[in-house]
Order: sequence, then C-alpha cells, then structure tokens
Amino acid sequence: MKILEFLLNAMAIGVTFLYGSTGEIITEKAGHLNLGIPGIMGVGAASGCAMLHVLVKANSLPPWLIVVLTVLATLAGGALMGLIYSFLAVTLRSNQNVTGLAMTIFGTGVTKYVFSLLQKDDAIYIRALPHFRFPFGNSTSSLQYCGILVFLGIAIAIAASVILMKTRIGLHLRAVGENPATADAAGINVTLYKYVATVIGSAVAAVGGLFYVMDYAGSPEAYLTIEAMGWLSVALVIFSLWRPYISIFGSFVFGALFILGSYLPSFGFTISMAASNLIKTLPYVVTVIVLIITSIRNRRENQPPASLGVSYFREDR
Repeated sequence: MKILEFLLNAMAIGVTFLYGSTGEIITEKAGHLNLGIPGIMGVGAASGCAMLHVLVKANSLPPWLIVVLTVLATLAGGALMGLIYSFLAVTLRSNQNVTGLAMTIFGTGVTKYVFSLLQKDDAIYIRALPHFRFPFGNSTSSLQYCGILVFLGIAIAIAASVILMKTRIGLHLRAVGENPATADAAGINVTLYKYVATVIGSAVAAVGGLFYVMDYAGSPEAYLTIEAMGWLSVALVIFSLWRPYISIFGSFVFGALFILGSYLPSFGFTISMAASNLIKTLPYVVTVIVLIITSIRNRRENQPPASLGVSYFREDR
C-alpha cells in the first residue's frame, strides 16, 4: 500500500510539471523560449483561487459551474501573461531570456499580492477542493488528488502531441519555430502563430499553478513554492525532448523523484532533512544527463527548434 500511495502521489504532483512543460513546449515550438513559466503558473494559481474565493463565498452556484469558471479564470490569467510576453518578445523583439525572467519576477510579485489579500479573508477558496477531486473527492488515500485536473492535464498533453505532429496547424507552427523566414515566404503568418502559440502555452501552464496550490497542496501557503515547480516544468521540456506525450511519462518520473525523500523513511530508510532536500534536485540531474546524451547523439529530431530564442526580423529575410 505504501508503494501504491507513493505512485499515486508521484502522478498527482507530476501533473503540475505536465501542465507547465506542455505549455512551454507549445511556446517553444514557435521559436520562443519563455522563462516566465514560474511567474505564469503563479498568476494562474492566483487568478483561479481568487475566482474560486468569490464563487464559494457567493454560495449559490452548482459545483460543476464553480469548476468551469475557476479553470476559465486561470486560463485567462495565464493567457494575459502570455500576451504581455508576446508583445515584448514578438512585437518589440526584446531579448527573450530577459523578458522571460522579468515575467517570472512580475508574476511572482502579483501572486504574493493576491494571496496576501485572500489570506485576510480566511482563504475560503480551500472549501471548494472536493469539487475538483471528482470522482475521488471522498477518498482518504493519495487517490484523492487524481481528480478532474489530472485527467485534463493528460488529455491536453495528448491533444497537443496530435496537433503538433498530425495536423497542418502543427506543421506550420513547427515551420515557424525552425525557420520563420522560410515559413513567412511560404505565406504563413509568423507573427500570428507566435502570438497564438505563446498565449495558449501560457494559459495551459497556468492551470498547473492552480492545481498545485488549490488542489494538490490545498494550502494558502503553497504559492510560496510555486516558482520551484515552474523551473522543474521548464526542465521537463528538455527531458521530454520537446514532445508533449513524453512529458506524461516524464512528469511521473519528476514527481517520483521530487517526493522520494519524503517517502524513504516509510520504506525503512533513515535520511536527514538535508539529504531529503538534496534528493529533490534529482529531476535536474536527470535532465542534465538527458541533455548530455541527446547532444552526443546529435539527432535533429531530439533537438530544440532551430530558431529557439532568436527574434525574427522580417526585413532581414
């Protein structure tokens, strides 16, 4: 049973990384390296929890509508952050690394401010947890975390894989990320694809923040660690070789490694607090190993989009 609890818990927390990595993969396929994912996930959590706070306090809506409106508010918060990033990186052609880091700093500040306001009113939004944990809301095991948002995250990752690899839209998006000048010459609206991919990717990543703070942790203090979840999501993009369907497996691996230190004592191992924290760095170590292996093999399909991080100047075409 302890192993089953561990596996279920790993899958649940891994969904946080799955949302973030899937959103970032969509963005990077358009040629944009968005290091603002930690801030975007924070804003997503803040937007969703603020909406949930208002809806539960009203106490007049059915549970399913509360879930839908909360997720929509989260998507809107993430999309807005993606729109800001797109304006800076696509329209103004600012440095993508600097822009992404600025978005993380900005998003973290907004997140702290919103949650400081929510905490003054007894964090009512926590009461809506059972609505999001359907159909396992009444479970007393780690199965309770495997609710609606877990299934939604897996479905989005699968859908993103199909769209990117099997549709004309996906082909055009990958063309924009590989060689925007050639895509532009072929009649593809490069700016539109970059904007849409970044906005959608940011919206998807934002749901990961909501899931972690409101559902998995279920604590008003969880927003303090959302930034670390965001950086792990970015690392998962490399681990999954820019393929959303691999992120499903990778998110489980990252989740297992992240919580391993907390479960080792229950498996009969005695470790110190310092060692437990050190174990949490294993996902980064695994990512570095994968990066080294893929670099040595140097297969094009395992590399990032060729124009990743490079601003497109149409006049230089």
